[in-house]
Amino acid sequence: MVVAKSWTLVKHFDGAPKPEDFKLVEKELPALKDGELLLASVFLSVDPYMRPYSAKIMKEGDVMIGSQVGRVTESKNPNFPVGGFYVSNVGWTTHFISNGKGLLALPSSWPESLPKSLALGAVGMPGLTAYFGLLEICSPKEGEVVLVNSAAGAVGSLVGQIAKIKGCKVVGSAGSDAKLEFLKEIGFDEAFNYKTVGSLEEALKTASPEGYDCYFENVGGKFADVALQQMKTFGRIAVCGTISMYNNAVPPSGPSMQPTILFKQLRMEGFIVSRWENRREEGQKQLLQWVLEGKLKYHEHITNGFENMPAGFMGMLKGENIGKAIIKV
Repeated sequence: MVVAKSWTLVKHFDGAPKPEDFKLVEKELPALKDGELLLASVFLSVDPYMRPYSAKIMKEGDVMIGSQVGRVTESKNPNFPVGGFYVSNVGWTTHFISNGKGLLALPSSWPESLPKSLALGAVGMPGLTAYFGLLEICSPKEGEVVLVNSAAGAVGSLVGQIAKIKGCKVVGSAGSDAKLEFLKEIGFDEAFNYKTVGSLEEALKTASPEGYDCYFENVGGKFADVALQQMKTFGRIAVCGTISMYNNAVPPSGPSMQPTILFKQLRMEGFIVSRWENRREEGQKQLLQWVLEGKLKYHEHITNGFENMPAGFMGMLKGENIGKAIIKV
């Protein structure tokens, strides 16, 4: 018998998640039935969306939501042989039984030399989020200026590089000097530390005096209030996340954005990447090609040990990671 370990939600988060909000439980899995297979999680993902979505779709006591790359260790399903790797979305657990539905195979062109954890990052959900969010909503044109906040994160770092591939000038905001160095390494034209600048408004103006055509929003709150004022007429804003606000019990009040949107004739649109699920293969193919060509660089922040998954999640929400935060079992 295989014993699966899982992290459950003890109680809904009140403010920032705390260690006592999680509980590690064990469950003995039954023997496989015909058509079933057993997978062991190799890499698991921790992402910002887990913070707001836990309140929306989870009950206390549920296994924490999330995705993983799992390896088939036993199979009674001829379509899924032992040794195969698949992306699944069964939450924070070490082992699980599947009938094959919902399992996503890695692209057939995936080289052995490429870490399979990238199926949770640059060639997975964050990569697809960057790819479709930027290209479909912002529709950047060659020579335009693109602003990205949380730019050293899993999504933001890819958005900036894709914008460069499309011939844009890219400005990134991040929260440490190490992150600024990383942004320069991957090709950002300008980058600033929002925590240390004297004035966010001046930092944005200095980085791009002419303003911004596109703004990929990951942060929300006060940053957005200031950034909207720097948009050019007919600018486009893709709202991917609002990580600065996820721990707020009461939404903060701020300047009303409607006059700016009106008089600058801006287009601002929120999105969830599942909108383009029917184009997943197209996106993955392009992302993988860019990675293999060296046009899309990736960085992973690896936390070793399933027992450290809550710490990895909390650290990611605090901005401790550069690139994609991954848990290695």
